[in-house]
Amino acid sequence: MASADGIYNYSAVLMGSPIQLRLFEHNEALAGAVFRLIKRYEDLFTVNREPSEVMAINRAAGLHPVRVSPPVYQLIRCARAASLLPGSAFNLAIGPLVKRWKIGFHGDSVPPAAEIQRLLALTRPGRVILDDAASSVFLADKGMEIDLGAIAKGYIADRVRDYLRREGVSAGLINLGGNVHTLGAPGGGWSVGLKTPFAPRDALIGTLRVADKSVVTSGIYERYFERHGRRYHHILDPHSGYPLDNELQSVTVISPDSLDGDIWTTLLYGFGVEKGCAALRQRPDLEAIFVTRDNQVICSSRRQFQFTLLDDNFRVTDSIA
Repeated sequence: MASADGIYNYSAVLMGSPIQLRLFEHNEALAGAVFRLIKRYEDLFTVNREPSEVMAINRAAGLHPVRVSPPVYQLIRCARAASLLPGSAFNLAIGPLVKRWKIGFHGDSVPPAAEIQRLLALTRPGRVILDDAASSVFLADKGMEIDLGAIAKGYIADRVRDYLRREGVSAGLINLGGNVHTLGAPGGGWSVGLKTPFAPRDALIGTLRVADKSVVTSGIYERYFERHGRRYHHILDPHSGYPLDNELQSVTVISPDSLDGDIWTTLLYGFGVEKGCAALRQRPDLEAIFVTRDNQVICSSRRQFQFTLLDDNFRVTDSIA
């Protein structure tokens, strides 16, 4: 049944998140095809259950290369390139640390410092060996594990967008639980909420109005645990092995492709506000909104979106860089 604004909403639970598809026509067959497409990619990329191609790569670490399908190879190749950027906070080989911390899962704990140092030796992205001719991936050291969780949703959101366009959909929205991709500009654009950190789910700092853009938000409030009065969030620093500790609470990236949004939310967390805004000046196709621990909302620029503040506890400023 359509909502008051004439939009039909379809939902499912996939990739451990609620998935929402919004269309301007009633088309259960199309919605079902979208959810099956998401499930197919989830089965390729997951590291939380077997079988998956990524799990096959991890099981063969230190033993032999694994030939994979084009989507898996393409995503790993992209993730490796991002991981090798100078000073990158992105690392596709961070799997051993993610698995040990278990942040957001049962059994989370703070690893001993010596164990973190041992695991860091297994997270070198240069030791992920790719063979373009064979479409194979080889983890050179036994115990290495790649984890595509930080970018799989972005890749899948882009594939859903492409599928909807091929099916003739000119206006719609797909929300993969943190990755929002919009098609068209109904009513002047889509309104996407920016969540208030550590607040009830429906509490918003403000809203963004966008058209034909991806909006990806990552924040330290999404998955975390507390021990002895200290909070440990899921965004790990691949250089130290501990959660990134800087002035940020969340980063939102507005971009044409959701995969770029996934990569750049992590890169920008590592850079912080000043270096992040400087880096974005080299990428005019990307924009970001930084939410700091002292409740500033800093926009790198506002060429591709409009922002409306809803929470007076925050203040909006433009890039200081």
